[in-house]
Amino acid sequence: MANTKSAKKAVRVTERRTAMNKDRRSRIRTFIRRVEEAIASGDKTAAESALRAAQPEIMRGAQKGVMHKANASRKISRLSARIRALAS
Repeated sequence: MANTKSAKKAVRVTERRTAMNKDRRSRIRTFIRRVEEAIASGDKTAAESALRAAQPEIMRGAQKGVMHKANASRKISRLSARIRALAS
């Protein structure tokens, strides 16, 4: 258990940041799931619109440090490739 006043505050800050990161990560996963469901249904227009909605959310997660920038870019790239493959 934290003893000093500053250590107690650090614990509070960590809990607050952990909660925010958890919420943001959950939100990102939800957006990605919507894109994958649209891809699975075979609806290209729905998948494209879902990806357009998910893209800024994924990159915001990378910017805020919830996920690595390369990881976010890779997810967007792979989802885009799967959507492009729907046409053929």
